[in-house]
Amino acid sequence: MALALASILAESALRRPGRTALICGTERITYAQLWDEARRYGALFRRYGVGPGDRVAILLPNVPDFPRAYYGALAIGAVVVPVHALLTADEIAYVLQDSGAKVLVAHPLLLAAGAAGAERAGVPCVESAVPADEPVPMLVQREVDDDAVILYTSGTTGKPKGAVLSQSNMLWNANVSAFDLFDVSADDVFLGCLPLFHSFGQTCVMNAAFRVGASVVLQPRFDGPGALDLMLGHGVTVFAGVPTMYIGLLDAAKANAGRPPLRHAVSGGASLPLAVIEAFEQMYGVEIYEGYGLSETSPVASFNQREFGRRPGTVGCGVWGVDLGIARAEVDDRIELLPPGELGEIVIRGHCVFKGYLNKPEATREAIVDGWFRSGDLGTKDADGFITIVDRKKDMILRGGFNVYPREVEEVLMRHPAVKQVAVIGVPHDTHGEEIVAVIVRTETAGEVTSEAVIAWSQEHLGRYKYPRHVHFVEAMPLGPSGKVLKRELKRTLVTPT
Repeated sequence: MALALASILAESALRRPGRTALICGTERITYAQLWDEARRYGALFRRYGVGPGDRVAILLPNVPDFPRAYYGALAIGAVVVPVHALLTADEIAYVLQDSGAKVLVAHPLLLAAGAAGAERAGVPCVESAVPADEPVPMLVQREVDDDAVILYTSGTTGKPKGAVLSQSNMLWNANVSAFDLFDVSADDVFLGCLPLFHSFGQTCVMNAAFRVGASVVLQPRFDGPGALDLMLGHGVTVFAGVPTMYIGLLDAAKANAGRPPLRHAVSGGASLPLAVIEAFEQMYGVEIYEGYGLSETSPVASFNQREFGRRPGTVGCGVWGVDLGIARAEVDDRIELLPPGELGEIVIRGHCVFKGYLNKPEATREAIVDGWFRSGDLGTKDADGFITIVDRKKDMILRGGFNVYPREVEEVLMRHPAVKQVAVIGVPHDTHGEEIVAVIVRTETAGEVTSEAVIAWSQEHLGRYKYPRHVHFVEAMPLGPSGKVLKRELKRTLVTPT
């Protein structure tokens, strides 16, 4: 069988044809059925002139048509361009034009924006449904360095960039996730609540589960009570999520005494507060293993692994075949690694590092230096190789000449009994350069806690230059498609202190 990302599904369909691959609502789909339907999508794409190396865009939520279209495109040697489900028509048009996609597949609920974006880009738009075409007979052979997926990163400034991932990038990450990190088997059941158009959901849920022939229970849109019901109803053993999802499951557990048979709980996408880790382990009886990665690293680069021990608050050590180092952040034209314990920029090299940014050679040269990918994250590495993320370089607050790292402040504030969720941001200030602002979602039992009370509490628990001078309470955080808090939206909508 061809060495290609599509072989993940093809091999499981060959070896475990009758096993359940997907569960979505009342629909249960076997591996043989899913592979047949994927190859029908492949035949459909060929009708639109798609061949090896051409790009197919998919605008689909967590429904069975996502893996059908994804693996159908890969089966004929095409490159998949997942499109975020929350993009506007203009943003969709940009992705289609920049990627050079030949066709867009859109879900009926997303068809209006998809069709409008496709029309502006001059690309045909097809509504998702299993085609009646005869399935393509076999996989198209691909080389390990051929393109497989292009993931568009949501940058804070300018247009998003297309990170080009190779067949090898994606295959290695799926294999390492399934066998080295999660240690899963065909008997496991994953909850598929992470968006599949995002790298975390694609690799660590869909591809990892299909690699071993496990089942995936799809949840098109995450909510805590619904997720817990699905986990109980289908005996979910593997949960991968971002911090907001863990907070949602903690809330759901207060009203539902049932507990699923979880064996693995995995967190990524953003830093998980220690208070949430402790509460989840007590509530659900399973340890959370944190990892770290980016779209440009397929995504998993480091992980807390059983072989090295688990250290909550860190993102573990480099995964098999991947090195992480700490480089002097102020040096741009070379990588100067720092000794253990020193703070700098996290840099990554190994099989997970992407090929580069599509159509942006200068951005690629800035991102990959001396064979290392510059993450833009600040962190430390201890003598045992464990990485601790301090913050994004761009999120660091410079107040009165002192560096303030939002994550450190957030960790402390999460221990306040009235704080359910918090995001700390820096906003411009005439005197101090930047001022520290805490945006807080209160717990249901918080009562009438005031911003003054939180600030006073913070003064007792944080250094004088670190505590927030302003506190804003909100009903909910603005979230991106992957569940990350959008700090840039908070900065945009909040009144700037002066």
